[in-house]
Formats: sequence, C-alpha cells, structure tokens
Amino acid sequence: MENALGEVQTIVLFGGTSEIGRAIVDRLLTPATTTVVLAVRDPESVSIAGTSLERPGLTVDVVAFDAADTDTHQGLVDDLVARHGDLDVVIEAFGQLGDPHVLAADAAAAAALVHVNFTGSVSVATAVAAQFRRQGHGRLVVLSSVAGERVRKANYVYGSSKAGLDGFAQGLGDSLAGTGASVLVVRPGFVTSKMTAGLKPAPLSTTPEAVADATVKALRSGKRTVWAPAALRVVFSVFRHLPGSVWRRLKV
Repeated sequence: MENALGEVQTIVLFGGTSEIGRAIVDRLLTPATTTVVLAVRDPESVSIAGTSLERPGLTVDVVAFDAADTDTHQGLVDDLVARHGDLDVVIEAFGQLGDPHVLAADAAAAAALVHVNFTGSVSVATAVAAQFRRQGHGRLVVLSSVAGERVRKANYVYGSSKAGLDGFAQGLGDSLAGTGASVLVVRPGFVTSKMTAGLKPAPLSTTPEAVADATVKALRSGKRTVWAPAALRVVFSVFRHLPGSVWRRLKV
C-alpha cells in the first residue's frame, strides 16, 4: 500500500522494456518502494544492472508476459498478488505500431495488432481492476495515444486500436469511482523512441522522459487524463470537430 506520504510500495509495469514505462517507474521510485515487477515477453533479455532499479532493498521481479495470450493474464495477476501483496500502481505500456502499408493489405496482421493493443490491454486491465476492488486501492496507468482521439487515414489500424483502448479505459475509470481505485489515461503525441525509430517526428513531438514527467504529475494530482505535451489537448479539440472532407485532406 501507499504510505502516509503517498509513496508507492509495489509497482507493476506490463511492457517492462517500454521506454516510457521505465521512465514512469523511475520517477515513482522512493525509499518506500519495495517491489517493481517488469512483465516482459522475454525475461532472459532484461537486465537491471546499472539502472535505477539496481539498489539495496528493492526487489525487481522480471516475469514472462505475452500480451496476445489473454488466457494467461488473470493467472499472472493472481500470482503477483500472491507473491507480492497489494498492487499499488500498475502501468500498461505495451503495444505495437506496425507498418501501415502492411496492415492495410494483410488482414491477419491487422487483427493481430488490434488483438495486442486492444484485447490484450482490456484483458490485463480487467484482471487488475478486479484486484483493485478487492484491496480497496490502486492506480492503473493506461498508455493511450492522440492517434486514437481522431483516427487518421495514415495509421487507421493502430489509431483505431488506441481509440478503443482509450474509451475502455475511461469507462473502467468511471466504474471504479468510490472503490478507492482509479485509472489515468495518458495520451502522448509522437514520442521519439525505439518504437518510432526511422519515422519523421511530427509537430509537438516529445520524449519518453517528458511523457513520464507529465504522467507522474497527473497521478499525484489525481487527474483522470493527461496529454503529453499539454498543447495537444487544444490541437485535438479542433481536429475532433473538423468536417470529414477537411480531415481527410490534412497531412497530419
């Protein structure tokens, strides 16, 4: 549980190699933190040597996690609770971007991406939320994207998966009202990271560290949504109301 100063003891990161996710974890760490769980596809490939996670008194548990294998998600959450107790902050930071040209022509690839980004996230979040209700506290951080705020033709498969996730996360947060638990939806813009390597940065692009700063600030202030950078909230409030004929012509 969180201590009297609001410092978390147990943090779980689904997508344990995510640059944004790891940056959020780094900023949440305090001397009160006892456990960090990194849920990753290949535990053998993860090293904490030389990172902020390598310190006395901190247990780092690296566990196998396959976002596409939804049948295993409830069992994984149950196992983490059995071994580490209450989960204070859980971060969902996994997903695929994909190649828009491949996704437009390959039905199986499109379905697989949506399964990971949406179905996998729903599965994990549902298991986590049930645990939050039982323990009476907990905060779930869901990495959405501005791509889901109004889906662009340039990446409509990815964007639609994030649109679905964003809507689900908002509804889940509403359902947790009064339970002591909450959901924070994070909507980053273009983030310069391994995931976007080789792509041309969009206007108002940001970094994993900046997204993490905004996320932790929003967590501490009790917000339900956060845009990174904040200016994107204004930009997309305009985009959201553009006529379709205009939206389709924009190169954004």
